[in-house]
Amino acid sequence: MKHDYTSVKNIYIICGKTDMRKGIDGLATLIQDSFELDPYGDSIFLFSGWSKDRYKCLYFDGDGFAMLYKRLDGGKLQLLKDENEVRKLSQQEVRWLLEGLSIQQPKVPFKNHKKEYSKQARNVGL
Repeated sequence: MKHDYTSVKNIYIICGKTDMRKGIDGLATLIQDSFELDPYGDSIFLFSGWSKDRYKCLYFDGDGFAMLYKRLDGGKLQLLKDENEVRKLSQQEVRWLLEGLSIQQPKVPFKNHKKEYSKQARNVGL
């Protein structure tokens, strides 16, 4: 089974601690009942339990569910704190997460150079 998951429309992370003993049916029910999302849509759902070195992915490929279970050899997932949140992720955020980085990357402060140039021009009389 090989599938290009980069073309999936939605990628969601279920924040908080999921019972990792749940299988496909249990996770699909959790998605529907707790978060009111459609597990049959073009979406990937990521889950993590108490141990931050493992996660599960659930995906419906059109004729059945696929579930991936991965345990990281080094590092841990940097997950969000809100226990009851589901968050939509970008492809970039998924890469960061699976590489052990935080999905809340610091932003480079934007400096408005045009505004500074205007101030300097006024000060010299232009």
